[in-house]
Amino acid sequence: MKPQPILWLGGVLLIALVWAPLQAQTVYRLVDDTGRVTFTDNAQSGGREVTLEPLQRIASAAPQKPPLKASPGAPFMPYDRFTIARPESVMRLFSEPFAVEINLRPQLREDHQIRLLVDGRVSQSALHGQAFWVPALATGEHQLQAELLDRQGRVRHRTPPHRVRIVPEG
Repeated sequence: MKPQPILWLGGVLLIALVWAPLQAQTVYRLVDDTGRVTFTDNAQSGGREVTLEPLQRIASAAPQKPPLKASPGAPFMPYDRFTIARPESVMRLFSEPFAVEINLRPQLREDHQIRLLVDGRVSQSALHGQAFWVPALATGEHQLQAELLDRQGRVRHRTPPHRVRIVPEG
């Protein structure tokens, strides 16, 4: 019974197969008649041997959070559309409560919510709906914007700023 030499030979071959690719290979530099430079590992190509320095490793810095964008950009998936539908932009309204409707396509996912901002401040906390009631605002121009929040409450998208002008009654 002589399985030991076969096992020993198999082990040596396995080590050789694993070790060979880990060894540095010689690289040759060729320059053709037009001045084009080519690198190869073929010694018979007639190129000049090149000594390559090992690559330096650079530790990566921790990724930084991107700043909040003033412009909304394209809606994140799975939504194709996220805008304020009503009131119409630059619409004149009287100083009384009014409704804000969000145009969202496809339907709002169960794990997402929308909140409304008036002049950059949260007017209504996040809810799973597309309509908001805004209390009477002071006379003048105001900016409306809606934010789409994921299940962790992170803002994933904002509508474009939407202006309305509140005018005195009469």
